[in-house]
Amino acid sequence: MDILEAKELVIRAGHELLEAGLIVRTWGNISCRVNDKQFVITPSGMAYDVLTPDDIVLVNIADLSYEGDVKPSSEKGIHASCYELRPNINFVIHTHQKNASVVSTLGLDINNIDGEDAEILGTDVPCASYGLPGQPKLRQGVIGALERSTSKAAIMKHHGAVCLGESYEDAFAVANALERVCEKFIAARCAEVSGKAIDTFCGVVDYVTDVFKSGEKYKPAKEFAPCDSERKGNCFFVGEEGKQAAIIDTKSGAWVGGGEIPDSADMHWAIYKKREDVKFIRHTKNDFVVAMSRKGKTMKPLLDDFAQLCGPVVKCAVFNPSSTLKTSKKVARALGNKNAVLVKDNGAVCVAGNQYDAEAVELVMEKAAKTAVGAELYADVKPIGKIDAHLMRIIYKMKYSKKAGK
Repeated sequence: MDILEAKELVIRAGHELLEAGLIVRTWGNISCRVNDKQFVITPSGMAYDVLTPDDIVLVNIADLSYEGDVKPSSEKGIHASCYELRPNINFVIHTHQKNASVVSTLGLDINNIDGEDAEILGTDVPCASYGLPGQPKLRQGVIGALERSTSKAAIMKHHGAVCLGESYEDAFAVANALERVCEKFIAARCAEVSGKAIDTFCGVVDYVTDVFKSGEKYKPAKEFAPCDSERKGNCFFVGEEGKQAAIIDTKSGAWVGGGEIPDSADMHWAIYKKREDVKFIRHTKNDFVVAMSRKGKTMKPLLDDFAQLCGPVVKCAVFNPSSTLKTSKKVARALGNKNAVLVKDNGAVCVAGNQYDAEAVELVMEKAAKTAVGAELYADVKPIGKIDAHLMRIIYKMKYSKKAGK
């Protein structure tokens, strides 16, 4: 294939994968084979919607060498191995797609796939062993998975998936089929555990929520409307969606203008007072996040991007709108130096130095909560090890926090 044609195809794929929700931000990577010795791949840390052909990097399959100042994706080795192992494959997509991420934490292969999905994927999808992002162990895990299966996809434990196609269209079909198969896989497990007819993730989250709420130790917290806020100078603006924001003095906590003070204003105030680095707060009440907040326990990292963006663990605290000062401080303490905290029965608060990064934390928190809900159906799901989780957090903050993503 002509190099320019391959580069333009990669750019097109980035746009369409973003629109389909199979890739978010810059997470994941895309490549296209040029010939038996070379492929082109997306660069490291650049947004897909602004890429030009000059940003797409030509890489040699044999030794991963490349020319120029643009750095290719850190997972270029995985793509090279896909082309080496599968001569018929010409397009590779590495995604952090949601449903595959849920299954990735289980460490299980998906077997007995049938129907149209089997025609696209094969009758099984293997799960690759875990390795830290960008490290040789991650690549070796994918190689091992592809060597023991003829599937066009492999799930990457605690990470995401890699989807292979004979063409761009084929790889895209594989990614979509994988999402369908992973949802069926988790729903079937939920039906088995619950004895109910459950065939979607909506049914899964409803069942898991009911389990949490029916527990002997469950004590409901008062629910309240979520608010987003932004620090501007010596004040912060906080309000519910669709309502005029109240303007609060960050030092005193006093109202200085704008709309009515919302119930959770003191919680935002406590976070801003404790964390000078926080400029933006988003409060998500996504169904999966609310479900995990009802459990009322610390969330451990089941996905590596959760450890990177949210923190090596995310604690849970109770906020009571009737006792705002005391409980606000508890939420701020539970947040600590991390970027997210669960609020009992009220979802999660996600913080960052700007709106873009706060939204990224929110996206990862929602995916991690969906993953945690799926893991509740299994008795022996292990999180990422403490050392690896802390290491990824440190590396991300040092090397990637100023980028748009990976």
